[in-house]
Amino acid sequence: MNTAPRPLLDRFGRVHTDLRVSLTDRCNLRCTYCMPAEGLNWLPKAEVLSDDEVLRLVRIAVGRLGITSVRLTGGEPLLRRGLPALVGRITALGPEVSLTTNGIGLARTAVALREAGLHRVNVSLDTLSPERYARITRRDRIADVFAGLAAARAAGLDPVKVNAVPVRGVNEDEIVALAEFALEHGYRMRFIESMPLDAQGAWDRATMVTADEILAELGTRFDLVPVGRHGNAPAEEWRIIGTDTVIGVIASVTRPFCGGCDRVRLTADGQLRNCLFATEESDLRALLRGGADDDRIEEAWRATIGRKGPGHAIDSADFVRPDRPMSAIGG
Repeated sequence: MNTAPRPLLDRFGRVHTDLRVSLTDRCNLRCTYCMPAEGLNWLPKAEVLSDDEVLRLVRIAVGRLGITSVRLTGGEPLLRRGLPALVGRITALGPEVSLTTNGIGLARTAVALREAGLHRVNVSLDTLSPERYARITRRDRIADVFAGLAAARAAGLDPVKVNAVPVRGVNEDEIVALAEFALEHGYRMRFIESMPLDAQGAWDRATMVTADEILAELGTRFDLVPVGRHGNAPAEEWRIIGTDTVIGVIASVTRPFCGGCDRVRLTADGQLRNCLFATEESDLRALLRGGADDDRIEEAWRATIGRKGPGHAIDSADFVRPDRPMSAIGG
C-alpha cells in the first residue's frame, strides 16, 4: 500500500519541496561573470550521474521526501544528450518540471521538451545588444536566444521567464529596456542581484545592482504595485499597473529569503547540497554505486537537510564562499 511521503524538514521547521538537479557542469558560453575565457575543467563523463541514477534519486525525492517541483539546471542542461526522454521519465514521477537555460539550443528542442511534459523555462538574458552580449558571453549567439524564447512561448512553455543579472558598469542601463522587451513579447521578466558564485572569485559587492536600485530604475518607466512573493518562491513580484504583467526581483544579497527556503540541490556528479552556498556536500553517487538501498539514501538525504543552517550570510563578515562556482553547483 502506498503511503504519503514524510516531509523533508530541517531543524528550523522548513519543509523542502523544490529540488534543483544539475544535469551537467558544461556550458557553451563563457560569461565573464561566471568563468574564465578558456572555460573550466569539466567533470569526466564517468563522474556524472547517468539518466537511471538521476531517475532513482528523483523517485526517492518525490515518493519518500515530498518533493513536488524539480528544476533542471547546469551548466547548460540543453547540452545533455537525450534530454527530452529524461524529462519525460521525470514528469512521469509526478512533479512539476522546469528548466533553466541560456536559451541557445531552445529553438530546436522546445517542442520536444513540451511534448515530454516540461512545464516551463527560465532563460538567461542580460542584454538586448548583440555587441554587448558577445562581450559578456564571449560568444555571438544572441539571435539563437531570441529564437529560443519565441520557440518556447510558441510551444506553450508558459510562463517563459527571462532572467537578467544587472551589473554596474556592464548592463545596468538596460533594466527598463529588458522589462519593455518582456512586456512586448509576453515573457515574465526577473532581475537577480549578482552573487559571489563566479569561478574566478572576482565578485565585488560594489558592482552589484541592488533590488532597491532595480526598482527605482523600473519606477522611472512603470507604475508598479507589489504583489508579494508566491509561496516560497525566491522572487518578490510587482505588477505593472494597468496590465497583468508581473516583474520579479530576486534579492539574494540585500533581502535574503532564507527563512522560507524550500530548496535542495543535486549536482551533476551526485553531490547533495542543502544550500546554494553550502560549504559541505553529501555524496549520494557513492551510495548509489555502492549498492545502498532506498532507505539508506533517504536517511542520508534527511541527515543532510537536518544540518542546514539558518541562512547564507552573504552580506556579513562571517560569509564563506563555496568551493564550487555556480556552473558546477546548478542554479
